[in-house]
Amino acid sequence: MLTFNDVEFNFKNQPVFIDLNFNVDEGEFLFLIGKSGAGKTTLLQMIYMNILPQSGYVQFDRFSSDTIKPNLLPDLRRNIGIIFQDFKLLADRTVYENLAFILQITGAKRKQIKRKVFQVLSEVGLAHKQKNKLHQLSGGEKQRIAIARAIINDPKLIIADEPTGNLDPETSEEILEILTSINQRGTSVLFATHDYDLVKKHKAKILRLKNGVAEEVKQDEI
Repeated sequence: MLTFNDVEFNFKNQPVFIDLNFNVDEGEFLFLIGKSGAGKTTLLQMIYMNILPQSGYVQFDRFSSDTIKPNLLPDLRRNIGIIFQDFKLLADRTVYENLAFILQITGAKRKQIKRKVFQVLSEVGLAHKQKNKLHQLSGGEKQRIAIARAIINDPKLIIADEPTGNLDPETSEEILEILTSINQRGTSVLFATHDYDLVKKHKAKILRLKNGVAEEVKQDEI
């Protein structure tokens, strides 16, 4: 479903990726680890093709970085749910409005939007918070809303960029449990993190970025 093939990328003449190769299969859960500056965020941006390789290619579903045209980017990104460390929610809107906005862009009808928003909020345990403004929510609740937003279009892949970086350990485990549950439904998950303790509590494929390449490692090697 997702393939990085011989990807090279330099930033300001500094190599980020030298020969990056890996795959994410349909329904797979993968942890992405590596030191700060190893290129985790750059890699994630390459998946939704905000950044393109300078050599090699990234293939997601039917979309390839070699051939994709700007008018196809919305189609690509509707199949990818993105979760950020700092949530990137709309502070002046309610929980419901933050989620409904995503469906309104696609032209969904009001009845469909109402049903889908309730569904995804129920999945993250926050159906009772849909009228709340963001300042009324905890950090963990905001991240749950961000997860709900990521899954509202039924994506094939969720990419999470340090989604527990600002959360306490207990809340971090709750977020991981939610993403695990979503993965068990068949959605692929790529989870970038510095929290190695969290990685060691969940059996999944682990990919480490180091010196411009990716290597699969085991839990006792991190």
